[in-house]
Amino acid sequence: MLALNVDVDPGRCRTLGFVGAVAIMAGGLTAGALPVREEFVPTSGRVALGLLCVYFGIVLLIAAWWWLGRSVRGPRPPAPRELTTTLLVWAAPLVLGPPLFSRDVYSYLAQGAMVHSGIDVYSHGPDRLGGPLAAEVAPVWRHTPAPYGPVFLAVAGKAAGLARLDVPAGVLGMRLVALLGVALMIAVLPTLARRCGVDPSAALWLGALNPLVLLHLVAGAHNDALMLGLLGLGLVAALGARPVPATVLIALAALVKAPAALGLLTVAALWAGQLTGRARTLRALALTCAVALATTAAVTALAGTGYGWLGALGTPVSAGNWSLTSGLGRLSGMLLDATGSGLGHFALPLWRLLGVLATAAVVVTLWLRRERTGVVHALALGLLTLFALGPALRPWYALWGLFLIAVSAPPGRLRRWAAAGSGVLALGLLPDGLPPGGLQLALAICGGILALLALWWMFLLAPADTTLAAPLPRTVS
Repeated sequence: MLALNVDVDPGRCRTLGFVGAVAIMAGGLTAGALPVREEFVPTSGRVALGLLCVYFGIVLLIAAWWWLGRSVRGPRPPAPRELTTTLLVWAAPLVLGPPLFSRDVYSYLAQGAMVHSGIDVYSHGPDRLGGPLAAEVAPVWRHTPAPYGPVFLAVAGKAAGLARLDVPAGVLGMRLVALLGVALMIAVLPTLARRCGVDPSAALWLGALNPLVLLHLVAGAHNDALMLGLLGLGLVAALGARPVPATVLIALAALVKAPAALGLLTVAALWAGQLTGRARTLRALALTCAVALATTAAVTALAGTGYGWLGALGTPVSAGNWSLTSGLGRLSGMLLDATGSGLGHFALPLWRLLGVLATAAVVVTLWLRRERTGVVHALALGLLTLFALGPALRPWYALWGLFLIAVSAPPGRLRRWAAAGSGVLALGLLPDGLPPGGLQLALAICGGILALLALWWMFLLAPADTTLAAPLPRTVS
């Protein structure tokens, strides 16, 4: 634990994070989720060096972010504008680099090309498209339909059409869509924080400068960014006593990715407060559902993709996906098979069903206790529960709840756990998005150790040259 009694300099944090982001980008040029024709042999020296660089950079970025949180809690906290500038500096190298930590952006592009070509993405996987785009999709998703709503598929279709099947141009287009979502997140975080009684700088630090945002929404170009941006806009409208625009915006977010639909409960709760009478809660729920259904019908008609996404919502529940419930299901299945009961094949579906039921129970309980916890905070906890107990577990899914924890949770244990969890999850995937092998894990660990040694040298061997060193914060907002 570093214990130098020196104030944290946000400028030094910015520089350290920028160095980390540059290292991540540079390493990604050989070890990232590259197009198939540009991939290097996994065992080559270039890939090994790239993997070292990426994990070296991730640890530096996490350290810079962590110490910046100390500054936010310090006597001279940076203003929201200064934090936004820091985010732009950290994000710039990642925008210029290749896709990292997932090949999902290629799936988005292939699905957009299918929409552009008139192929039903809810009945067929990218293998039906064929050609160079289908070859870029991760094998586990090549034969699966799209689980995304018509809003996102319409956007992806436009990006694919403009790119004319050019993979780099298409990736850039999808990254611009993700950056639009991140920009919306940055725009709404201070307003939501003020409405919920939280310091805007603390909200930006946890909700926007979070390493998960940089690594997975910026570098990975995931469509969760657009979902969260629209969800945030809807919540701003709901807290501003504009329930109809709020419902439309949150319905649009859910038509990007379904988890945002939980936000409709928040709109209904706030709408009920504007009504009178004994059945105002039921009326608010009915009105919210009516506006959401009308929005869904109108958008689906305009997009022309149909309602097949409702049946495709089970796509994440695939044999290759892992989560807490699927892990317990596989373990239970092996134990049952070992006993010769013949019931092992029931274990995985049962655990997944239990996860869904537990999530529903938690969401209902939070909604019933919303006046005690606050409606935005209740939504944040519900989305975190969905992340933890859902059928698929991805590090960036944690942002569904963390984005709103940033604006609704008071200083204390939950924010500390959210920050610590973000740092751990940021280390959870290799830059190519593929399952790790022993050599890859060893190289990643070595890269992280090199970064820790560099930080140790900076803060212990050369304290006179830095004003960044400070004790790790006891409370982080």
